[in-house]
Amino acid sequence: MSRTPGRCALVVAGLAVPLSAAHAQAEFDADTIGKLADIVRWSGAITSLFVIGGAWALLRLLSRFVSAFGSEFSSRRLTLQKINTLGQFVIYVATTVLVLLLSFRFDETTLAVIGGTIAVAVGFAMKDLVASFIAGVIVMLDRPFQVGDRVAFGGEYGDITAIGLRSVRMQTLDDNTITIPNSKFLSEITSSGNYGALDMQVVMDFYIAPGQDIDRAYEIVNEAALSSRFVFLAKPVTVLVKQWVSDYLVGVRFRLKAYVLDTRFEKAFESDVNLRVLRAFEAEGIEVPGASGTGLAAPERAGRE
Repeated sequence: MSRTPGRCALVVAGLAVPLSAAHAQAEFDADTIGKLADIVRWSGAITSLFVIGGAWALLRLLSRFVSAFGSEFSSRRLTLQKINTLGQFVIYVATTVLVLLLSFRFDETTLAVIGGTIAVAVGFAMKDLVASFIAGVIVMLDRPFQVGDRVAFGGEYGDITAIGLRSVRMQTLDDNTITIPNSKFLSEITSSGNYGALDMQVVMDFYIAPGQDIDRAYEIVNEAALSSRFVFLAKPVTVLVKQWVSDYLVGVRFRLKAYVLDTRFEKAFESDVNLRVLRAFEAEGIEVPGASGTGLAAPERAGRE
């Protein structure tokens, strides 16, 4: 029984330590909040709202300007889109810097507070955003692609419509808008079909069965490309001929390589040329592999190959 007061004293002392630590932490948080309140310029913060609103209106105006003039002057469409991307980048950076300067008092106290607990917390919360921002700057400087390019990336295929500070927007041929974080482009392969030019090479394959008129088929494929209203005749039209063998079919492959006037007409060009070639093959009686048994390979031969 004589030890009971001593034990009670130890328990009280043990409870007092966490309570005093919690009290000190509360005082530290209150002090930090007080310092934050001191460094904020409330009048400047209100002005910053108008600055943000003006930047948003300027971005909308720039986007409408580029869209209107891009439709009116097709030959300058990619140049205008590049101007739009650069303008957006400048507006974002300028607005961010201006808002910070208007809203905060940057003195020794401010830098000390930012360099402490708040900087660590914000750093963890915004590490992905900062990584994407740095990657966006690298993408704009290294230029693996440009606004307006027709790009294949990550299983998607379409036109790059915007290069932002955090992400890149792609408009697929199915009219879907895809947002890709900038950091993805630093470690994966990107394929650009036109790289800043309006025209782009389009590759199409056509097959005929053995024993058909190869010379006539060659002429049909070549003429179909040359006579299309979407072809870009300033660059060469090439038709490559090669014997073709699959598991159970043999034939001749004609690989057409031609340039389309504008990347927007890629699929229209493919459809136009394919319709011309298929109709001409039918009119000339040129058969494709597998039609009425033509071009079938012997199973034992196919197995050996």
